[in-house]
Amino acid sequence: MSKTRKIYIARLVGRCLLLGVCLWMCFFYRQAFSVLEGMHFFTELSPLHFLWCVWVTDMVLQIIPIRNKVPLGSQKLFANRFRPIREKINYEALKNYIVSTTKAAYKVFILWCVLVAVLGVLYYTGVIDKIALFMISVLFYVCDLICVLVWCPFRLIMKNRCCTTCRIFNWDHLMMFSPLVFIGGFYATSLAAMAGVAWLVWELCVMMYPERFWDHSNVALQCSECTDKLCTQYCQKLRPGRQPER
Repeated sequence: MSKTRKIYIARLVGRCLLLGVCLWMCFFYRQAFSVLEGMHFFTELSPLHFLWCVWVTDMVLQIIPIRNKVPLGSQKLFANRFRPIREKINYEALKNYIVSTTKAAYKVFILWCVLVAVLGVLYYTGVIDKIALFMISVLFYVCDLICVLVWCPFRLIMKNRCCTTCRIFNWDHLMMFSPLVFIGGFYATSLAAMAGVAWLVWELCVMMYPERFWDHSNVALQCSECTDKLCTQYCQKLRPGRQPER
């Protein structure tokens, strides 16, 4: 098991514990969620401040180039992770790849928008409240690593080989915090806004530097060069000497 996968498993355990703590607060310490209201973020101290700091740190690490500690799938948009192939890049094939993966990505985007819209309807009709919306985001926070380590339903649409080559790897925070747009207040708005910035940086890099996102132009994304090995359930299917399906 790779070091990166071990770290991600530890992070998944940590996220599950955080979900458990938040569920406990829902029943026994609901006043902790008062920081979600307006500008209470600056006037009250809550365990949710810790979670806010963790989330903001995660997003900062997605929008600045980090050589270590962050998996290649999240950092492939930056020049320091790009290793061009020796041969001349087939730019026509690269264009076709980017177009096809972007079409698939926005199918996911539309489906997610529908899901978030349903949550919005439930909120505005009084079926769920702000705390429920927050808890849904925490649940998505846990599911994010389940998608990486166990099974990802988005692969059914994206058809990507693994997380390292995934077109929407850095969409995670945008998807996590999208339910918070209905809450308002500094806490929720700041997280949703920063998630939007991380998503925008990713999408701009896809348009400006598409060669960094394709394993036929970026050697670092090829299976033979992989050190992260996050998606071992897929990697194990690759027999020695066998090339993965594109």
